[in-house]
Amino acid sequence: MGRHTMGGRNWEGFSPDPYLTGRSMDATVRGIQDTGVQAVSKHFIGNEQETQRTRTVSEDGSVIEGISANIDDRTLHELYLWPFADAVKAGTASLMCSYNRVNQTYSCENDHLLNTVLKGQLGFKGYVMSDFFAVHSGVKAATGGLDMNMPGGIDLASIYAGSTSFFGGNLTSAVNNGSLPIARLDDMIRRVMTPYYALKQDQGFPTQDPSSGPVLARYFAQQIPISAEIPARDVRHNHADVIRKLGAAGTVLLKNTNSTLPLVIPKTIGVFGNDAADLSAGLDNALKDDRTGTPLGTLDIGGGSGSGKHTTIISPLDAIKARAQKIGARVSYILDNTVLAANDLHSIYPTPEVCIVFLKTYASEGYDRTTLEADWNSTLVVNNVAARCPNTVVVTHSAGINIMPWASNPNVTAIIAAHLPGEQTGNSIVDILWGDVNPSGKLPYTIPVNETDCNIPIVNLTSISSPTEWQANFTEGQLIDYRAFDAKNVTPLYEFRFGLSYTTFDLGSSISTKALVKNPSAAPNPKTAVVIGGHPDLWLDLVKATIQVSNSGKVAGATVVQLYMSLPADAPAGSPVRTLRGFKKIYLKPGHKSNVDFYLKRRDLSYWDVASQQWVLPTGEISLQVGFSSRDLRTRTTVRVF
Repeated sequence: MGRHTMGGRNWEGFSPDPYLTGRSMDATVRGIQDTGVQAVSKHFIGNEQETQRTRTVSEDGSVIEGISANIDDRTLHELYLWPFADAVKAGTASLMCSYNRVNQTYSCENDHLLNTVLKGQLGFKGYVMSDFFAVHSGVKAATGGLDMNMPGGIDLASIYAGSTSFFGGNLTSAVNNGSLPIARLDDMIRRVMTPYYALKQDQGFPTQDPSSGPVLARYFAQQIPISAEIPARDVRHNHADVIRKLGAAGTVLLKNTNSTLPLVIPKTIGVFGNDAADLSAGLDNALKDDRTGTPLGTLDIGGGSGSGKHTTIISPLDAIKARAQKIGARVSYILDNTVLAANDLHSIYPTPEVCIVFLKTYASEGYDRTTLEADWNSTLVVNNVAARCPNTVVVTHSAGINIMPWASNPNVTAIIAAHLPGEQTGNSIVDILWGDVNPSGKLPYTIPVNETDCNIPIVNLTSISSPTEWQANFTEGQLIDYRAFDAKNVTPLYEFRFGLSYTTFDLGSSISTKALVKNPSAAPNPKTAVVIGGHPDLWLDLVKATIQVSNSGKVAGATVVQLYMSLPADAPAGSPVRTLRGFKKIYLKPGHKSNVDFYLKRRDLSYWDVASQQWVLPTGEISLQVGFSSRDLRTRTTVRVF
């Protein structure tokens, strides 16, 4: 979810907001499985830091247990479990349990989480699989809800040696001696095999690419004998075009003083920073030490097991030079951040009409970040370039949130958060810079002014006296990211779901609402059986809200209209000030208008009642607010549903 702003695997998730993450997981699962491929939704649950994420063994042989994410019941349901319910409802074939402990018990053998919550409350019918070496028991894990031990061995050495597994023959022995019911083994098999047939993988499904093993072995630098070089299958088709469009669509324009962007026809362009360059260490972003990534080369993807090897990559510098050639512009550049930090810009003459600085922030599985500042002397780089160039545009490629101490510099006239756009990164950013694509991306998180504005540090013990000492108490409850800023009334640099455009949009003066269910009960009908995704009543639309949006600017473009909900004043303590409960991206030509409809489900309007262990509708008036970000809310109304 991104509880910590410095979490090393935050880039692999969608957002610290459960609603946005849930909608994204739903779309991802459906998109993957529409092609016949099994989707695996992860990590279940509370895997919010990489530091001591799992069990480790010291040099003296002592075992230090993985960190325990201690989460209260309401926070679990309303924040961390919420998007997994969407994934289950979408039909995800599998869920991957996390490395960490949850409330003192490892996720992959947590009976309450896997059996009671996931398979019980959410009605999950697929299989639970482990991450690599996240299993620490056999019968306990199997009876606790784990269905597949992946990759099978206890550790890497056991895989190479073909030795013991917590599952395999040990489960056979457990069934034979009566410690594991045969019915549970049958259930495991049924859950694993059902998606195989449901997705018709038994009917002409492509075989595994024979290059997968060697590529994986080489990527992780494992010494596995390879008999022959096996070329990978080429399945790219028009993927480059799709990646280019998606990269531009997800780009967020944060600052644009005096309409600096889009560029018109600059005659001289300066390009600065190590992120603008082509990759310097092959088609990978990471070095053997995966903490920092490469010192020279653009960043389009993070590190760890969620990364991948490129087939090609278009750097920002290459794409800018290609565009400059078309318009007859001259491009000068300095890519070495050490040179830029030393303020050595003597090779740049004359001062370019526009200077574009590219910054990057790497993150990877296995490590947490140590700062929110962009890497490689980023602040010095920006300030030095901006001191020379009064028209400086900063572009960030980042695997996480960045503070921007240079954002208020008057010579920094535009800021773009390009995130991790993929292999067409250069082309995607050029499309934005020159206005071929009107930016429409919105921040999936909050950007703070200072690191200290983020209230949840990474748990990092410097001395260990007990294996159980690694504890992460989620005392903030649901108040992470924009919810924490709202609760403490802290002003961010750029708020959640913020993003500018090359045009302007307006909203109507009122929100119309319509009750879709008359006199709904306070809670779902207890006599109704749970289905895949949970109680079916939770997915019923109770309220329809409608507002008009118009393009009041001079160019066509898209925006994301957003709806937020605030529970009544008598809601349980710890409720967020507001929560995202709807969004819709809409494209409009200049002067055009359109109505936007939001459908609010029972779950959207409810809170988790710990005492009754069910979702309950509040009794007072619920506030609905519509706008273009979490703090740009222009129209309000109230509804009473119960």
